[in-house]
Amino acid sequence: MSQLLSKAKHFVAEKVVNVKTPEATITDMNLESVHPDSIDYGAKVSVKNPYGTTIPICEISYSFKSGGRMIASGTVPDPGSLKGDDTTILDVPMKVPHSVLVSLVKDVVGDGDIDYELVLGLTIDLPIFGNFTIPLSRKGELKLPSLSDMF
Repeated sequence: MSQLLSKAKHFVAEKVVNVKTPEATITDMNLESVHPDSIDYGAKVSVKNPYGTTIPICEISYSFKSGGRMIASGTVPDPGSLKGDDTTILDVPMKVPHSVLVSLVKDVVGDGDIDYELVLGLTIDLPIFGNFTIPLSRKGELKLPSLSDMF
């Protein structure tokens, strides 16, 4: 009996390890719009669904950092679903108050941009397995808007 149980555990473990999961990458990060009190940034995430069926996305969580400081964080609740056997592009909007950007003056004065790190967690609902989070991150530079962009 214990041999049969052992074989069953091995079989299940082997199948779980080889299960395909959706793959995601952060493809773009841009300044979207400028407001009197904040700047809207947006990230684009490309997600490849290897299954022939639609998979619901539970949420996208994000943290947007610069100079080791958190400048924005939050979640995008119920962002939709991943199309079956296709690639889906997701938008992740982030609002950064001007007061936070003022605290990053040293970085901005040096080269006119913000060095950033974006960390995302894409939580999807996989059948049988339940909620599964795909961790993503990207580092780069974002140009700040000029005065002409603001007015």
